[in-house]
Amino acid sequence: MLSKYKYEGFSNFKIKHSEVLKFIDSQKNKFEIIELGKSIENREIFALKTGKGLIKILLWSQMHGNEPVSTMALIDLLNFLSSDENKAKELLQKLEIIAIPMLNPDGAENFERRNAISVDLNRDAKKLISPESKILNRATEDFSPDFGFNLHDQEAYYGIEGGSSPTMMSFLSPAFNKECNIDNNRKITMQVIAGINIMLRKEFSNIVTARYSDAFMPNAFGDFIQSKGIKTILFEGGYIIGDINRQQIRVLYSNSLLFALQSITNKQYEKYTVEDYDNIPQNIKLKFTDLILKNVSLLKGDKKFYVDIAIRKKITNSEVFSDTINEYIIDDIGDMSYKNAFKIIDCKNKSVKINSKDIKRLANADELLKLFKIKL
Repeated sequence: MLSKYKYEGFSNFKIKHSEVLKFIDSQKNKFEIIELGKSIENREIFALKTGKGLIKILLWSQMHGNEPVSTMALIDLLNFLSSDENKAKELLQKLEIIAIPMLNPDGAENFERRNAISVDLNRDAKKLISPESKILNRATEDFSPDFGFNLHDQEAYYGIEGGSSPTMMSFLSPAFNKECNIDNNRKITMQVIAGINIMLRKEFSNIVTARYSDAFMPNAFGDFIQSKGIKTILFEGGYIIGDINRQQIRVLYSNSLLFALQSITNKQYEKYTVEDYDNIPQNIKLKFTDLILKNVSLLKGDKKFYVDIAIRKKITNSEVFSDTINEYIIDDIGDMSYKNAFKIIDCKNKSVKINSKDIKRLANADELLKLFKIKL
């Protein structure tokens, strides 16, 4: 639906604040543009407001600077809403929308999760240390939305139990208390997510969707805003094997956003249940690795063993996405039948033999990759 409204103004995956400003400038005649404030490094943070309806929806993206697909998808949605499409006009008759693309422009400039003083904005909902956090909090108070859409990207290595592909889209209805109770507001967000999940599985083949754990985090914005009585939904764009710049994910993401708006507008979510939400598989971290070499000949003295070797990118900081890393390590050695990989190579008929003293878990994998003539 939204493919033809894909905004073409981004030069690459690591989008810049200046590119978002260029889009905003192009929309001056279609949206009300509101400067909400400035980041620590003095970059402007804007909201785009549109619609005449009674249902208010607040969307914000890229509060983590290294999660650009959330902003791309949001801007594609805004591009659609500013069009002459009847479906866009119908939505804006029933909705009032305020969107904040790129809440963390300083982090985005350096492609880092945190802001310019190394604060994780999504753990700053209570103390409001950072100006960016204060801007989002003030927007929720001033706009008083009925729904809040919290837009993120996730690491490529997430998967689901028994799945053979990484998670492509994940969702969460955040808890509003430590008991994780379900009131009517939270029930509605679960129903909306259940509808999105069913739509994605129907419209896109071989899609893998998941939901996050709802463990309560009082200083996270999703949980905090949900506790204020705002129906809050977390969206997380994942990964498709071979989709290096996540442009296929961008399509799934923007269509998920559009479907959510439509579902809220026509109350289509009412036909889904909390059970439908609970049936979405749990998202599991580090379910995937980059490469598995199966049946490698491993020599120990005069003995030979056949082992599997898992290789993944060297992630020294859990807040750095693997998309930006080019160094590989040996993740594990042994039976990798329990593990999934973006690429699997059977080495049983290869003449290459490895000496056990030359291979250690967590060691650099460059020599091993050269030996097997593999380029990742």
